[in-house]
Amino acid sequence: MTVKEYNRSVEEYADSVYRFILADIRDEERANDIVQDTFEKLWRNVSELDFTVVKSWLFSTAYHGMIDIIRKEKRMTILEDNHTRELVYESQYNDLNEILHAALERLPEHQRSVILLRDYEGYSYQEISEITGMSEAQVKINIYRGRVALKNYIGKIETVI
Repeated sequence: MTVKEYNRSVEEYADSVYRFILADIRDEERANDIVQDTFEKLWRNVSELDFTVVKSWLFSTAYHGMIDIIRKEKRMTILEDNHTRELVYESQYNDLNEILHAALERLPEHQRSVILLRDYEGYSYQEISEITGMSEAQVKINIYRGRVALKNYIGKIETVI
């Protein structure tokens, strides 16, 4: 890959990678750090990569960097178990975006990541499998379970509107 292609990849993919990471961890500073580290790693490997695989490589590297940071923080901090909360939403809101983001925050990290990659970024199951290191079957299962949890949390659309 040339320097021109590297600069092109920054222009084309930096925002998408940032949005993907930010949607998952909800911290702008950490998301910026992860994206910066990802592009630094790309620069170090610029001679070894072809431009055709850069997008997938960036998302995969950013995802694994995010996972590493999350694991490190879990070892450093005792967190309460989020799985005990019921994923049911009973209040009425008119802001669908707010409801969706609240529902996404309640999902386990691996389900949230695959749903964001599939539904927000438009990746195929195979591409998500390559990015996350999960098998295609695991990706499909996590997407299904995440969507069911989102459906249970949001409830009927008539109640929201």
